Amino acid sequence: MIHIKEVAYTVIPVCNIDVSRAFYEGVLGLKPGTTFTSKSGTWVEYDLGPTTLSITSMIDEAWQPSPHGAAVALEVSDFDAAVRWLREKGAKFQTEPWESPRCKMATVFDPDGGCVAIHQLKS
Repeated sequence: MIHIKEVAYTVIPVCNIDVSRAFYEGVLGLKPGTTFTSKSGTWVEYDLGPTTLSITSMIDEAWQPSPHGAAVALEVSDFDAAVRWLREKGAKFQTEPWESPRCKMATVFDPDGGCVAIHQLKS
């Protein structure tokens, strides 16, 4: 049996690292941490509390950006302000804001069509 302690990191494949950095940093407001480039492409890490979100252009035919893959959900402190900000920045919504008994959530597309959810747990 495997004992999972936590999510170490999530990585999202991207086609154009500069365009994607403009979205993840300029629109979502993430601050880059470790960044490295090799002949295979570029890897950028964003430290988010106990985990890391990474984007990378180190992709090949077997691993491509897709709106049909996994999505990352980013916890925000003010959901309504986050949605307003995303709309002001022209983000394309995959799922309009909605509310459940436990949370509020909306999903936007990144520049390659990948899904990024904005999420806020209710107290």
